Amino acid sequence: MPKTKHALRILEQVTGNSEPIKAGIAKAKVNLEVAQMIHDARTKAGLSQSELAALIGSRQPVIARLENADYEGHSLTLLRRIAAALGQRLELRFAPQRSRRVQTSAPPRRRAQRA
Repeated sequence: MPKTKHALRILEQVTGNSEPIKAGIAKAKVNLEVAQMIHDARTKAGLSQSELAALIGSRQPVIARLENADYEGHSLTLLRRIAAALGQRLELRFAPQRSRRVQTSAPPRRRAQRA
């Protein structure tokens, strides 16, 4: 097997094709992205964790927990409060999965008949 320095390829070689492991990695990636997003927005605004906490009516340990990649309890309400305190808006979207497509059982749409 050829050597690689690409982290995702190494991870795939180690974990194999296990769906539960892939799902866990995807979940961890989302948590990391949210934590990093909060940290980056806060530091760009020049605020400490304590200052941001005060702006949203909370305490510093709450912000520290939100900026921790292992934290899984992000709520939309709290994320909206942070966005508002930083003068930003929160955007949320669904994106297609890269590895497979979800099949729906919805019937195809029909065109309306013109009279």
